[in-house]
Amino acid sequence: MSSHSITAATAAAAAVKQLLFHPSFTLSPLHCYRRQISSSLLAVASYSTTLSASTRNKKKLNRKDNSVTGTSRRVLIDSVVKRRTRSDKKFDEESFRQFGDTESHIPVMLGEVLEVFDSRKLQTFVDCTLGAAGHSSAIIQAHPEMQSYVGLDFDPVAHEKAKAKIDSIQTSMSHDSTSNLKTHTFLRNFKNIKSTISEVDEKLLTSGIDGILMDLGMSSMQVNNAKRGFSVLCDGPLDMRMDPQASLTAEDILNLWPEAEVGRILRDYGEENNWRSLQKRIVKARLTGGLHSTSELVDLIRSCTSGGKGGRQGWIKTATRVFQALRIAVNDELKTLEASLYDCFRCLAPGGRLAVISFHSLEDRIVKQTFLDIIKSVSVDGSGSASPDLKNVENEPWIKQMIGGVGGTILTKRPITPSQDEEKLNVRCRSAKLRVIQRD
Repeated sequence: MSSHSITAATAAAAAVKQLLFHPSFTLSPLHCYRRQISSSLLAVASYSTTLSASTRNKKKLNRKDNSVTGTSRRVLIDSVVKRRTRSDKKFDEESFRQFGDTESHIPVMLGEVLEVFDSRKLQTFVDCTLGAAGHSSAIIQAHPEMQSYVGLDFDPVAHEKAKAKIDSIQTSMSHDSTSNLKTHTFLRNFKNIKSTISEVDEKLLTSGIDGILMDLGMSSMQVNNAKRGFSVLCDGPLDMRMDPQASLTAEDILNLWPEAEVGRILRDYGEENNWRSLQKRIVKARLTGGLHSTSELVDLIRSCTSGGKGGRQGWIKTATRVFQALRIAVNDELKTLEASLYDCFRCLAPGGRLAVISFHSLEDRIVKQTFLDIIKSVSVDGSGSASPDLKNVENEPWIKQMIGGVGGTILTKRPITPSQDEEKLNVRCRSAKLRVIQRD
């Protein structure tokens, strides 16, 4: 390492020490940044290595000398201050497993979701993404006071499986004379939540719903079914429709859409850096008959990434981003999500909560920004406070930081992520982020 890099590393290390132990620098909880010290030093080392390459250029060297402290501090803050709150809730695998659809599957962040609604009296509840009804089953059993339950899913396979499970729960609870539960399941997209609630009972739109859940992840039954075209590792048709009745497929996009639109999808929905090369290869493939199976698409992606960094993991990550981009485009997921978040919030009763689990940055960004927009623009009674009401949540330790606004309160300033124990059991949950908003 050059002398300039050593100087930069020394300065950065000093910045670490100054940042972490300066009396005005505080983080909550306190121990969260101590566990990140080693990773912070790695980030500093990575930064200084990059810096050493720039010393070959004198102009860049002079610029570097003037900005190293500020840049180092930004690197340290991004590394030390994780913009999330890892769940510290104990993961009860044995009791949670009963709500999974297979022996190896457990609903993502089930304990955290139950905790969100634990302090609420849930007389009415809506699950916008039924899936295998794992979350719904647990919530119904945890709230015997529930009188009206509504579940939606526009995947017919998931809906049929979930309906059987919910009906079974209702049958078992019907023997309890104290239970007045009525369940309703619909084969519909959550964008139709207002009309669906009105169909169940028009009065519910006036009184409001006590709790609403949206789990935006794909279920294992969808990913593992090669015929649906969602899996990178299984050969199948380029379908990717969540609703089999919809007309647009991934095959249509790849073979028929304008080249510029294909590139936009890969760039904006997949956040893929190599989108230009992929775009050209996809359009070029049309000259020889086009792409008609997931394996053909994967082979094309591998040919674009072979010899690059990451080896097998490199092309798999690229393929995952490409498949994500196509799935979002086929199902118009992002536009549907934003509009539905507003509708869900409007359907809440005073004190009602909307919990959303997202699985990639695009979704989480929309959830975060829409929540912020809601509490700035939505007013329940024409008045509101800019500061959250702490009285209603003082006995809920999972709430760390809140954002107050007009008509509502965001209970998760930073998203909650799965516990380490859950991540070890279920690799697919690693990217999950839970955000919660409450209507005032």
